[in-house]
Amino acid sequence: MTKKALGRGLGTLIPGAGGNATIEKRAGVTELETARIVPNRFQPRHEFDDKGLEELADSIRVNGIIQPVIVRRLDNGIFELIAGERRWRAAQLVGLKKIPVVVKETTDEKSLEIALIENLQREDLNPIESAQGYQRLLKDFRLSQEEIAKRVGKERSTVANYLRLLTLPEKIRGYLSKGALTPGHAKAILSITNRDEQTRFADYIVNKGASVREAETSSKSWGIHKKKKRVTERRDPTLKDVEERLQRVFGTKVRIYPGKKGGKLILEYYSVDDLNRILDIVNR
Repeated sequence: MTKKALGRGLGTLIPGAGGNATIEKRAGVTELETARIVPNRFQPRHEFDDKGLEELADSIRVNGIIQPVIVRRLDNGIFELIAGERRWRAAQLVGLKKIPVVVKETTDEKSLEIALIENLQREDLNPIESAQGYQRLLKDFRLSQEEIAKRVGKERSTVANYLRLLTLPEKIRGYLSKGALTPGHAKAILSITNRDEQTRFADYIVNKGASVREAETSSKSWGIHKKKKRVTERRDPTLKDVEERLQRVFGTKVRIYPGKKGGKLILEYYSVDDLNRILDIVNR
């Protein structure tokens, strides 16, 4: 990955020492205009609680920013956050023109590592954000799981388990992001190999409000019950023939579930484009 060129020294950041930057040096901490700070491109955190930001903004109005944010110099007098994005966002809500910062010279890799560690230590990341942060260290910076574990102070198995969350269907990842499911629930879900059944089981856990222990117990019998149902289920040959004919027409899996007076006809689709393709067939 290409690394940005950093500043040549603190002298270029101090008024009168060259450049147009208006930063005031104060015992290792400088003050920098909030407008010249941009978010960290490698920030693992994607969701910021509005209520929490407002509360932090109220505290800043009274006490100011006690702990400076950490930034690094980019090009054209712009600085990128390494750590402290919540403080920077809250300062903007308050309307502060300047905030205290510490300027560090660091690489893209180290920037991500610091941001990831800061959020993990404060438990600010949801499970999917943590997993995506680990994945970025793994893929973009070619670190091994063992190296990642050492840098963030976790067990290698913990890093591996978080990475496994990214293999789950999108709906389940959404549950994890919103806090409807925990990594403990996800571990139980991952014991089920079929992705459709994983989603159905996740829906079941969320709707029931099942604990992790209940999920672990239910997951052991979930697949068995489904398998027995498929083995003992007898399909009407006529309905099976109709299903096959419809599958040829729509180019997707079709299932008919007869009832006493009517029934259900289910057509599966695998993407928005696939759904539009089926709608085009219906509208012909």
